[in-house]
Amino acid sequence: MPRNLDTNLLRTFVTVAEHASMTVAANALHLSQGAVSQQIKRLEEVLAGSLFERDPRGLRLTAAGERLFGKAKRLLSLNDEIWVDMTATAIEGQVRLGVPHDLVATCLPPVMKAYAEAFPQVEISLLCGSSPQLAEALALGSIDLAVIEEPVGPTAGECLSVERLVWVGAKAGAAHLKRPLPVSMVVDTCAFRPVVVAALQQNDLMWRTVFENGNIEATTATVRTDLAITAWLASTVPVDLDILSGDCGLPELPNFAINLHLSRHAASPATLELARHIRDHLTRRRQVA
Repeated sequence: MPRNLDTNLLRTFVTVAEHASMTVAANALHLSQGAVSQQIKRLEEVLAGSLFERDPRGLRLTAAGERLFGKAKRLLSLNDEIWVDMTATAIEGQVRLGVPHDLVATCLPPVMKAYAEAFPQVEISLLCGSSPQLAEALALGSIDLAVIEEPVGPTAGECLSVERLVWVGAKAGAAHLKRPLPVSMVVDTCAFRPVVVAALQQNDLMWRTVFENGNIEATTATVRTDLAITAWLASTVPVDLDILSGDCGLPELPNFAINLHLSRHAASPATLELARHIRDHLTRRRQVA
C-alpha cells in the first residue's frame, strides 16, 4: 500500500537540519518554535525513528536523519521544480526588490538571471540603498521585498545567512596604520557604521571619515588606492583587496545577518517566487562556502 510523505514536514526537517536549530528554523519558516517542534515530532512518528539528537553545538542529525536529509532535499527540489514548471506561465506583473549596495554586484546577479529566465513575464524593479533605507522603503510600501543586512539577533525577516564583518584594506597597504584612522563607508546610513564606530570608540582609536556619499565604486576606489580602510562582509570583499587580520591593531567586528524581508501587505505570486529564488541561492552559497 503506497504511503505519502508530507512535504511540509520534510521542508521543516531540512530547514532545521541546515540551521542545526529549531529556533532559527522557526524564524526562517515564519512559524513558532513549538510548531516546528511538533512537525519534527510528527515526522519522527511517521518514520518510526529519531531524526535529531543534541550536542554542545546544537542539534545534530542521527543516522536515520542523515539518510533522510539528502533524499528529502531531492524530493523538495523536484516538488519545487514541478511547481515552477506548472505555474510559471501564470505568474506575471511587477516585483520591486531592494538590495544593499554591497550585495548588488556580488551574490544577487545569479538570482536575478535565473528568475528572469524562469518568469520572463515579470518586470523587476531594483532599488539600491543602505539597509536602513531599504527597511524604510519596505515599511512605506515602495518595494515588495528586500535583502537587509542586520546585526545577528531577533528579526522580523527571515535569516538567510550569517557572515563575518571584516576590516578591508589595499593589498600591502598602510592606511590601517594611520591615525586618525581613515575610514570609508558607502553612506552615513550604512548598517555597519554604528558597530564600526562603537568598536573604534571602545578601543580609543581616533578615526576620520574619508567618504560617505552613496557610491560603492567610489568607496572601493578609496580603499584600493590605500586612502582608507572599510568594513564589509567577508564574502563581498573583491579579490584584489585584503581582509585585514587581527594583528593589524584593529578591533574585532561582530557578525551580521543577511535577512529577507517581505512587505506587510499580501505578497503577489511573483514576489513569493523571487523570495524563493533568493532563499535557495543564498542557502546553496552558504553550503558551498
